[in-house]
Parts: sequence; C-alpha cells; structure tokens
Amino acid sequence: MEAILLVGGAGTRLHPLTLSVPKPLLPVVNATLIEHQIALAKSHGINRIVLGTSYKAEIFKETLKDGSHLGVEIVYAFEPEPLGTGGAIRNAAEQLISGLTDPVAIFNGDILSQVNITQLVQVFFRHSADVVIYLTRVKDPKSFGLVPTALDGRVSAFTEKPQTESEIITDQINAGVYIFKRSVIDEIPLGQVSSVERDVFPRFLEDNFKVFADVQDCYWLDLGTSSSFIKGATDLVSEKFFSPLFNSSNFEAWVDPSAQINPTALIRGASVVGGGCAIGANNQINSSVLMDSVKTESEVIVENSIISAGVKIEQGASVVDSVIGAGAIIKKGAVLESCKVWPAVEVSGEFHNTESLTQI
Repeated sequence: MEAILLVGGAGTRLHPLTLSVPKPLLPVVNATLIEHQIALAKSHGINRIVLGTSYKAEIFKETLKDGSHLGVEIVYAFEPEPLGTGGAIRNAAEQLISGLTDPVAIFNGDILSQVNITQLVQVFFRHSADVVIYLTRVKDPKSFGLVPTALDGRVSAFTEKPQTESEIITDQINAGVYIFKRSVIDEIPLGQVSSVERDVFPRFLEDNFKVFADVQDCYWLDLGTSSSFIKGATDLVSEKFFSPLFNSSNFEAWVDPSAQINPTALIRGASVVGGGCAIGANNQINSSVLMDSVKTESEVIVENSIISAGVKIEQGASVVDSVIGAGAIIKKGAVLESCKVWPAVEVSGEFHNTESLTQI
C-alpha cells in the first residue's frame, strides 16, 4: 500500500527550531517526528511513501534518502510554491503507482498519533468509500472545524470553528489522516492552491462523493507549537504515547547513553536529554527537551523548555517556558521566562515574555 506524507509547511509557529530544520525532521526523543510516522505507517503495511515537500525540500532527501534504512521506499514530490493541503496531495499523486481503485493513505506531517490505519482501510472497503477521514474527539471543540457524521459514519458536513456554544454540534474534528481512492485524488485540480479541509472535502459532499469517517479515541497531538512539541516528547517518555521506535522503562527521563550527567543533577518530568549532552552539578531539569550536545554548568534550572543542539547554559541561569535556538549561549545568572532565543545568540540579563531575542 502507498501513502502520501505532507511535509511542505514552514513550521513558523515553532521558530526558532524550524529556521534551519523542517518540523518533521525535529527529534522527538530518539527519532525524528517523520521517522515515528513512517514506522507507524510501516506497521500497518505501507511500504511506499511519497513525500510532498516544499520548505527546505533538499534536507528531506539528504536525511531520508530512498527510505531503505527505514524499511520503506521513499520518493519525492516538490512544490516550488506551497499549494495548500489539497494542492499538495494532488501534486504528490503524480508519483503514485497504485491502481485507480486502490486505497492511498495520506498524513499531515505535523501529527503524532497512534491512528489505526488498518481500521481506516477496513472502513474504506466496507463502504466502497471514495474517502475515509480519521476523526478524533476533543474536550474543547471551539478551536477546530467540526465534522458531524450520520449513524453509519457518513460525513454530513464540514463546519467552520463555532463562534457560540449553540454552534457546537459535535466534538469530532478532522485529525489529519485520510484514505483516498486513488482515482478520486485526480478530482483535485493539478497545480492550483486548495485546502483539503475547506475546498476539497466540502465540494466532495456537494458532488455526492462517498465520504465516510472513522472516529478513533487513540492518542493524537498536533506538534505545531513549542508546548505541544514538549508534550509529545514527554508523552512518549512516560508511555502515554507509543511508537514502534521507542522503548523505555524510565518514565521520569530519557537520557541518551552518550550524555554525561552529574550525579547531583535532578532530571524529571519525562524530560529528554540528547546525545553528547553534559549536565552540570545541581541542575534541575523538569519536563524539558534538551537536544544533542547541550552543555550546562552548575546550578542551572530548565523547566518546560526546548533547548536546541549545541546550546551552552552557564552557571546559575534559569530557563522556563522558553525555546532556545541552536548554538545560543545563555550567560551566567541569566533569567529567561516565556522567551524565544534565536540561534547563535548570547543572552545575559533577565527577560520575560520576549518573542524573539536575536541580538542581545
């Protein structure tokens, strides 16, 4: 079975992490986000994947190559200008080799999920569907477009984000994984910007295509923000989320074997410490992600933060609810709370709620 994986977005909400690396190639504990997605797809019988690329497309080829080391075949489709989710699917479909009636799985590249793809395919064949959409339930639907369904699972509408409580007609939302009949993808105009959520699916309903949904109450998380990125990593460590690529018995932390941790350092809250890190004396690392080669001196506090590769945090510094770009230096005694520090910047002093520290 084939799949299309949409990885063309620029990931601006995750700046500064995505200034040099596309979001799907960011590490989520021991593997990149896209590797976790590919492993899930492979576990459900998908053996050929078309990557729909745009932003920093060359890095995907350099990193993933032909996919053989991951046990799948990877081919690439490129958008010189972003075409939206619908346009990206149609563009990537030019690289498919499936038969016209075969099911093709389609994933958004920023989702961490344990969706049962096999079950989606079973729904596809059971209803002779044109499209099957994976839906998840959320506690607060006001931030999402809603997807109500009939008793048999057929989609009845795609609604915009509700503005009032009375407009909340369901707690079901589009979770960004689909099964398309191969021939139906060709109904999307080639080379035109379109949204699968706002343009393609509503038109399919108007034209009486058979659009069904499968509501699954499995783990689902959009890794579009720094807080959700931390949650995804810590959920993997604490086994709230399971990936075929990860196994650990320590729910408090995952530490790469090559990292050096001072015995007096306290690492907890399902934190992640990457390869080549050196964590100093009396550090407190809580619910945070430290990527490769991070160095911390003594008495450092890091809480609910992402520390990119090669960052140095000097003695007594405190980093809370912040994102630190690659190669930055947080000087002795600095205090950062709810800040974003751009790569290779040196920061000293105290900062709160600062969106971009670029030349300090």
